[in-house]
Amino acid sequence: MMHKTNRRTFLKQSALAGAALSLPAYIRAASEGANSDIRIAVVGFNGRGQSHIKAYSNLKGVRIVALCDVDSNVLDKGVAQLAKANNQVKPFKDIRKLLDSGEVDAISIATPNHWHSLAGIWGIQAGKDVYVEKPVSHNVWEGRQLVKAADKYQRIVQMGVQSRSAAGIANVLEWLKSEPLGKLQYVRGLCYKRRPSIGLVTADQPVPETIDYDIWSGPAPLVPPHRKKIHYDWHWIWNYGNGDLGNQGIHQMDIARRFTGEAALSPKIVSVGGRLGYKDDGETPNSMFVFHDYEKAPLIFEVRGLPEKTDAKEMDKYRGASIGVIAQYENGYVVVPDYNNAAVFDNKDQLIRKYGNPPGVKGMTESNPISESEKAKIATSKFSEKEESHFGNFIACVKSRKAADLNAKIIDGHISSALCHTANISYRLGKTASPDELREKFKGNKEALDSLERLATHLKANDVDINVDKLTLGEFLKMDPKTERFIDNAAADKMLTREYRKPYVVPENV
Repeated sequence: MMHKTNRRTFLKQSALAGAALSLPAYIRAASEGANSDIRIAVVGFNGRGQSHIKAYSNLKGVRIVALCDVDSNVLDKGVAQLAKANNQVKPFKDIRKLLDSGEVDAISIATPNHWHSLAGIWGIQAGKDVYVEKPVSHNVWEGRQLVKAADKYQRIVQMGVQSRSAAGIANVLEWLKSEPLGKLQYVRGLCYKRRPSIGLVTADQPVPETIDYDIWSGPAPLVPPHRKKIHYDWHWIWNYGNGDLGNQGIHQMDIARRFTGEAALSPKIVSVGGRLGYKDDGETPNSMFVFHDYEKAPLIFEVRGLPEKTDAKEMDKYRGASIGVIAQYENGYVVVPDYNNAAVFDNKDQLIRKYGNPPGVKGMTESNPISESEKAKIATSKFSEKEESHFGNFIACVKSRKAADLNAKIIDGHISSALCHTANISYRLGKTASPDELREKFKGNKEALDSLERLATHLKANDVDINVDKLTLGEFLKMDPKTERFIDNAAADKMLTREYRKPYVVPENV
């Protein structure tokens, strides 16, 4: 449930405010005696939220008027940081008190994952527009509730996957609509990103006095932290994070899904992986591959957190990418090596064309040059290579009230995030298996076997023997994409949501 005072105030005012809420935020602000700037509050800024502050500070027509963080050290530093830039902002430790404020038009959320949906829904119900970081949810059900809330209250809600505003990716997807490379065969997303051990502790750790741990825990169980660092390392604890699949990998998962054109969850899912190479307090896998078995073409995802060798300076690469996406078609393939750029190759690995400036790709062949009309279309595109453009798109839609113009609609954020969640559910319901058992399970599935064999080679290079430290074979799950529930699997259905801790409860009826 929402904070009682805030919800009571919201409901009391809803009849009178209905017409006003349909107006652009900057018009409402002007009517209340403020200037025409969109008034933003950044919620959670000990990490990614710093980028939010920087982006909004560089945008015209925007004022950061408040900061919210449960750690008073972080909050005080943030307020002082903006004061040095001649921007006096109000500090809040409790998001509920922030949402009671009538001096905020929109909130920008960069909290830990377990707060994303609840903070977004509360913000929407309080009449705010919302920018919410990836993943937009901690589980499938609450992500759908966030979508419902945005639709019901007609708020502008943008997900924080900046590649949705990138010119290179948008332009190659436009080019592919006419199927110049033939039919799609598979898409493979990559998250090869070194993640060192977070260490082992022998007992629960004390919470720093500067942190309001009740609010920090929010919807999750109120249990003492059992890790050295309370900040950031929550990513590898199931109560709060979703592993690197839902951390870095959600960026590439979303890009990969755009190549498939799928607008719903996959009907069949299986994962294989483990937390291997070290023993620490982390719970999520650092080595993994996922197979989303769509009818049109499979979406495969690979996570690797170990270096290729202990003294290696770079991670593994697949077709030149380590954190990226490869879309294989009948007559060629596309490599997206970052958040912005793309390169197209034929099946003999010869460059056909490129969009943006993909690293490691120079020049342009003449076999399929970009036409003058295509160049003109690219030149007038609304997309950009600058990260600020994604925040700028959000602000433009807040002013216009045109949610259809959002580059990263919340429904897309939900689907892409949920693909990470269903893959993690498969993994968490799985059991360890020998290499031969794994090969037998994927017999006849060429691409799954390829992912398995390359993962095994990678682990061997890092001194991991999967005959001894066995991989976990996730449960083979079937899902009804329309209902977003699994078929004949109560244990998996239970993991689509969580038991929320009062009063931090995602509402059933938004």
